[in-house]
Amino acid sequence: MDLMDTLAGRRVPPAVADAGLALALAAGGLITPIAMPSGGPELRAPDGTWAVLVLLLALPLVVHRHFPLPALTATAAAAGALQAMHYVPQLSGPEGTSIGPAYVGVAAAVFVTAVRGTPRTATLVIAVLVPAASLSEAALAPDGHRLTALLTEAVLLVAAWALGRLARARAAVRNQVLERAAAVEREQTATARAAVMEERARIARELHDIVAHNVSLMVVQTIAADRVQDRDGPKAHELHGAIEETGRATVTELRRLLDVLRTDEEAAADPSREPPQPTVEAIPALVDSVRAAGLRVDLATTGTPADLPAGSQLTVYRVVQEALTNTLKHAGRTRTALTLAWEPDRHRLTVRLCDDGPRPDDGAPRPPAPAGGPGHGLVGMRERVGAVGGSLHTGGRPGGGYCVHAVVPLPTSEDLPYEGHLADAVHPRPAGR
Repeated sequence: MDLMDTLAGRRVPPAVADAGLALALAAGGLITPIAMPSGGPELRAPDGTWAVLVLLLALPLVVHRHFPLPALTATAAAAGALQAMHYVPQLSGPEGTSIGPAYVGVAAAVFVTAVRGTPRTATLVIAVLVPAASLSEAALAPDGHRLTALLTEAVLLVAAWALGRLARARAAVRNQVLERAAAVEREQTATARAAVMEERARIARELHDIVAHNVSLMVVQTIAADRVQDRDGPKAHELHGAIEETGRATVTELRRLLDVLRTDEEAAADPSREPPQPTVEAIPALVDSVRAAGLRVDLATTGTPADLPAGSQLTVYRVVQEALTNTLKHAGRTRTALTLAWEPDRHRLTVRLCDDGPRPDDGAPRPPAPAGGPGHGLVGMRERVGAVGGSLHTGGRPGGGYCVHAVVPLPTSEDLPYEGHLADAVHPRPAGR
């Protein structure tokens, strides 16, 4: 908004701009006696009072941004005192008109007050301070030059005030233009986004119809295959192959549907670039990583591992990860026993992790549970296990320590895919797609 706040197109901090203006005014006031030509008006020799008045003329501008009217009044009073005590030439006298640093300083203070001040402040300046300064100048002027001094002071200050208000008005117009441009840009962005969402919705409806048709076709083909299974084996196998191809096409269309419905933020995080989700086979590597952190973990696996759905694989891994993290966080470098018990005859995988509690030399004991219930980690584990149809039990051990006991169901024979297409079920995306 300020011309004073901009230098070579770069924004200058307000405090630096005010200090620079005050420094320039003080320097001009201090060199005035040296710069006066010989044969000019007789002036009082510089002394301590002169130095104080010059400082009072300039220093208020340092705090002008915070106290505009007091700073302007102090500057005008110091300039009047310098003139009254004959430290500076009269504005208008027998030698002519002399607009020195003192008068320029008052005009600069009026200018910045008009730029920064509210309408009420600007009105007070033009209605009270400018007339008062003009009348004071006329009273201090020599006989025969009072009217000239009054008009010169009035013109100088009114011009400074008018330039300040003009600068403020132009800044306001510029800000309005920038705000309108920003509003137009936001509106255009919103319109473009709405158009994209509308197009996505249209494509999604089309893909939905395709997916619905394919699923309906799969249902019909499944019924037909079931009816000819005993009478015509090759025909049933052919129908099963058609169901497989239709299912693959449906999965492809579903992927396209999800890509269409994905937001820009989700699209930025391309799932194809993310690493695969961890499985039960990644648990030994996880255990090795926490061992490196100082936790002593004894890992044991019993039974014959069975096939688990991807969701159950991830659930088991996350439960072990969260349990080990909690143990390291709350019990420190203690001894922990982790057991993975595969029980195909009972159709379940049991995960049990128990620690011995914090060691005496490891600091404070395990902190108590929050008053509102278990922490977010235990809630997350319970939600994950519940989502795959399992159960989770946690709690302290009688002899000290803590246990996490999770049971994840194994798929039964009814849950397995069609036998003749098992390999393709594991890798549902056909080659070349």
